[in-house]
Amino acid sequence: MPALLNPVLDLLTLRGTVTEAEQITAHIRRLRVDGDQLAGLDVMPGQQVRVLVTGLTLRTYSVWRYDPSGVLELCVLDHPEGGPGAHWGRTAAAGEQVRLRKPEGTFTLRPEAAHHVFVGDETASVAFGAMLAALPEEAVVSGCVETASAADRLPVAYAERLDWVLRGETSLPEAVRRLAPEPGGIAYVAGEARAVQAVRKVLVQEAGWDRRAVLTKPFWTPGKKGME
Repeated sequence: MPALLNPVLDLLTLRGTVTEAEQITAHIRRLRVDGDQLAGLDVMPGQQVRVLVTGLTLRTYSVWRYDPSGVLELCVLDHPEGGPGAHWGRTAAAGEQVRLRKPEGTFTLRPEAAHHVFVGDETASVAFGAMLAALPEEAVVSGCVETASAADRLPVAYAERLDWVLRGETSLPEAVRRLAPEPGGIAYVAGEARAVQAVRKVLVQEAGWDRRAVLTKPFWTPGKKGME
């Protein structure tokens, strides 16, 4: 990256350093980033950060954990089709300098909800993990999370309250029909765009949920790169 861009990037991004890199599922690595500029940020569970993974290429990742002292953790999925984001997540090592934007996004935990329903795939489970970690023990939690294999399941809080389904054995809409969550809470639905819309349709049109109570976030769709 040309040095002359640094003053501009200093205005737009925060600096940090990778201090830990750990494989925590079959296809996900946890990256810990430390930095003085990361201290005291306003981070809500479920938000994302944009990372300069190479040159001026930005990729968006959900925040896995945040410590106001200046520690931010990401969980990066190694996509089969590769790409600069997957390459960065696969190769980032302790000591590497990182530039990232401040946390953003409205797909966040609604702590006041009577009950919380989480529906999504591996790409959604990182945001779900942050949300679940922020809930108290007495919270009413349910949901369906789809993964390619049992080895792809993230270690999230209250994992025993979720239905874990394997891709190909059933669809997420069918898993939601089986779960039959009662209206009155908040549903967080994220992952592949078409699955997100199908699940939303089940909740709203079949289960009687209020549209405003179903929060959706399409993280990816086949053949489209750079989708948030």
